[in-house]
Amino acid sequence: MMQKLSPAKINLHLRVLGKRNDGYHDIATLLHPISLYDEMIFRPADHGITIRCPDSSIPENENNLVYKAADALLSQAPCSSGIHITITKRIPVGAGLGGGSSNAATTLTTINDLMGLHYTREDLMKIGANIGADIPFFIFGKSAWAFGIGDQLQAIEYIPLLWFVLIHPGFEVSTRMIYENFNLRLTKQAVKYTCPALYTVADLIKGLHNDLEKVTLGLHPELQHIKNYLMQNGALGSLMSGSGPTVAGIFTEEKAAYKAKEAIESIGEKSWSVVIAHSL
Repeated sequence: MMQKLSPAKINLHLRVLGKRNDGYHDIATLLHPISLYDEMIFRPADHGITIRCPDSSIPENENNLVYKAADALLSQAPCSSGIHITITKRIPVGAGLGGGSSNAATTLTTINDLMGLHYTREDLMKIGANIGADIPFFIFGKSAWAFGIGDQLQAIEYIPLLWFVLIHPGFEVSTRMIYENFNLRLTKQAVKYTCPALYTVADLIKGLHNDLEKVTLGLHPELQHIKNYLMQNGALGSLMSGSGPTVAGIFTEEKAAYKAKEAIESIGEKSWSVVIAHSL
């Protein structure tokens, strides 16, 4: 048996650069792992793949990214093997925090170790890219710029320690729907993009940007109220992560983050989930 923590991520910067012929979009995004985790337990089995996600709405069959990741490795195993995986969800589902992709990445690395398959990190990243665009990042394991559909990674040597107040409004959004509603003006044109220099906290705050915010906030105006609450309670900046709907307030001090969390919880919005996390 192996027990693993599967971390979330936030996008500190996200630009949509163009639409590809395969229907996906080319992006440039800064992915940052944070200390909000799902818990995963892996138990070897004689055969088959069993996924259990108690108290969660995510599928427990072949539609789950974890199942697809396990199947991708076990189908290459030298002998007939199976795995039983239990996932305790702490990362909200459909929240823009990469929970499903992180779970799949953790599955690939853990089965590789558990079964002694000896795949390299690069091998696992290639396998993961065929399952989901964010999976290679979680195998990569540290902050990085991601290009292409999100699978081409460039390491960031240094990002200052940040604290985050994460507010999930209690509903999911579809990444596909958000992209379909994104009014991309440069669909047919090549876009030249230069990554902003993000060496200090001031650089990071200045560089906070998410092209998808206008779409998701247009569909769910209450997210703008969440951004406003965060700024009113001391956040240096706020932005939506990925396609949303989770909104992050950025802080440099733990004490200030917890003070903001208490103030926002006192508003009494029962559907909101408010959690604290920090940089990994």
